[in-house]
Amino acid sequence: MRVASVPAGHPYVRGIARPDGPDPVVRLPDPPVPGAPAGQWWPPPMLEPRWVRDHAGAFDVFHLHFGFDGRSPAQLHDLVAGLDEVRRPLVLTVHDLRNPHHREPAAHTAALDVLVPAAAALVTLTAGAAAEIERRWGVRPVVIPHPPVVPALRARTARPRRRGFTVGVHAKSVRTNSDPVGVALALVEAVRDLPGASVRVDAHDDDRGRAAAAALRGTSEVRVHRPFTDPELWDYLQELDLSVLPYRWGTHSGWLETCHDLGTPVLAPETGHYREQAPCLTYRLTADGPDPRSLAAAVRRAYEQRPRWRADPGERLRQRHAIAAAHEELYARVAG
Repeated sequence: MRVASVPAGHPYVRGIARPDGPDPVVRLPDPPVPGAPAGQWWPPPMLEPRWVRDHAGAFDVFHLHFGFDGRSPAQLHDLVAGLDEVRRPLVLTVHDLRNPHHREPAAHTAALDVLVPAAAALVTLTAGAAAEIERRWGVRPVVIPHPPVVPALRARTARPRRRGFTVGVHAKSVRTNSDPVGVALALVEAVRDLPGASVRVDAHDDDRGRAAAAALRGTSEVRVHRPFTDPELWDYLQELDLSVLPYRWGTHSGWLETCHDLGTPVLAPETGHYREQAPCLTYRLTADGPDPRSLAAAVRRAYEQRPRWRADPGERLRQRHAIAAAHEELYARVAG
């Protein structure tokens, strides 16, 4: 089975392939993006109707995950028409019901209004997201959970023994849906009366990351650095006793899955469907940012109870085999 996966090189997409042995699914490599560095898959050339027509003989199924942020509804209609013309089915995985990069939801909703009805099959990651999609578009997706993120060998590594209690917020490059400054300031107040507790804020060394870090200097431990490699990220997460997601809106989280693989408890906002992905604590959101009371209560619970939520690597490997098999069955069904 040959799949034009948009993209192929994203960690999530690599995670839905078989982890070992021969794989009956061949995912086409991401085409080079003119003017972009090697290995960059966005903006995806596969979304051009001309690419679809020129390469129709090379794939059996077109599976769209990410990368349509900058496409207008008219452009997406053209993509769907191109797939219809060459008689290739569209599979859509709805990772985001609201785009984390868009301040307003209208553009992403308009894109889904085109793609969801046109798909031969829909996938999403949680039952709650599936129910929301069914309410909005009248179509029930297949629910296939997020695959494990951390390799099994690394996921088995024991957590380091540490003193104190470190609450971490990673601003990264301050995505549009992120409020690391507001969340970090609320966390500083939340840990004030917890002996040995501290707040650590990390940020990327770009303009947005440095601005967030500057706003927090003097309030907490702040570190500015280049983006972590995967091994650096895993080490960082195991230095934390609690990782706080500073999102104002969202649907699903690969960060949460990574923490679950490594045994780092997560505090997530009560939005989207994070709680269905893995065990986590939650805090409420208000129009002005995080609700200080619910955030402080969740931090105190983590401090007092020290929850040990960690995925079993053997079970995660079995899950990954099941995820790969579910995609293989879906591709076979829609390809007919």
